[in-house]
Amino acid sequence: MQGGVDFLNCLDGDLSIKILMSLEDPADLVRLGAVSRSWRHFVITNGLCKNLCRRMFPQLSRLDCVNELIGTVKRHAEAGPSNFMEWEALEREHRVFAFLARGCLSFGLRDCISEAIIASSTDNYPEESIDNTLEPRDRVARIASYWSSKGQSNPEVPETLTYKLAADLCVITDINIRPFQAYFQFGYPIYSAKSVRFRTGHIKSSVDNLVDDSGQGSSDNKYAWTYTSQDFPMSQENRLQNFRLPEPVLCIGGILQVELLGRVQRQDMDGLFYICVSHVQVLGRPLSPGFNVQVLEPSEKFVLEVLSYAEPTVPEQPSSVANLHAQIVNLLGGNVDVEYEYGWDMDDEDSDEDEEVDEE
Repeated sequence: MQGGVDFLNCLDGDLSIKILMSLEDPADLVRLGAVSRSWRHFVITNGLCKNLCRRMFPQLSRLDCVNELIGTVKRHAEAGPSNFMEWEALEREHRVFAFLARGCLSFGLRDCISEAIIASSTDNYPEESIDNTLEPRDRVARIASYWSSKGQSNPEVPETLTYKLAADLCVITDINIRPFQAYFQFGYPIYSAKSVRFRTGHIKSSVDNLVDDSGQGSSDNKYAWTYTSQDFPMSQENRLQNFRLPEPVLCIGGILQVELLGRVQRQDMDGLFYICVSHVQVLGRPLSPGFNVQVLEPSEKFVLEVLSYAEPTVPEQPSSVANLHAQIVNLLGGNVDVEYEYGWDMDDEDSDEDEEVDEE
């Protein structure tokens, strides 16, 4: 570049795309677009940020379109000259996917469960309801706090626990589960499952009632699942057990289900097998207040909506990192009154858990 030679003009377009798609940080793609007008045009025209997001999250295969809902102005494709509207749509996708990729990688990790929805069965409702799994402690005010399934003579009968997440769009990285140890029974038995599996998805719009009066029920026909994990073995140990997903998962619709597969502990009192859980924790990055999703039925595709380019509050960062992040946010939000270190002026451009978490 110092010699006046732009390698993008010297290489085949497919080779240039292959080189640039080796980048994994969305901030690098944003910086590439700030080098020059031709580089910005190349990044946007070839949808590099969109391709990066799709590579990161296969769940985006169901994406129908993206919209920007900034304030009271809805920005989407409308009638107009075809070339102009096509470029405007490409720019919009670039902004949306650059911000989405960055949020998926850099927004702060937190517990993502908003509320417990339903358990497939409950032994004594409401004393042993799924709501108890939101409490980190196994006893509150000297009273045991846990969810218990109904007893089964067949140890292979599964159970499910279904939760609503803190946002309709979340990136999930880990699920932590603590089986319950019945300290009030002889031998202090631990009612763990043999293994666990996780599913994410959304509620079907045709569903009127998710929970019956007993706080339990089947959810087979109430949800559409967009991701199902592998099976993870669970230990029969009284500790918060960590299940890290092989890759971060984009939960579209804000619903997560824990499938508890198989039973290992029989209760002496009735000779039946039970599963009991003290605590469930879901770690990830809620992508709010920036994003929302609208599911299109019956196709089950979805529209990705940007409500704001503001990110959640994060711990204070060193000034150099904070300034770089501020520049990227300004660029994504359409504020081009920023000079970049590359010497190109954007004005020239158009338009509290105490338990130790052990990894399995």
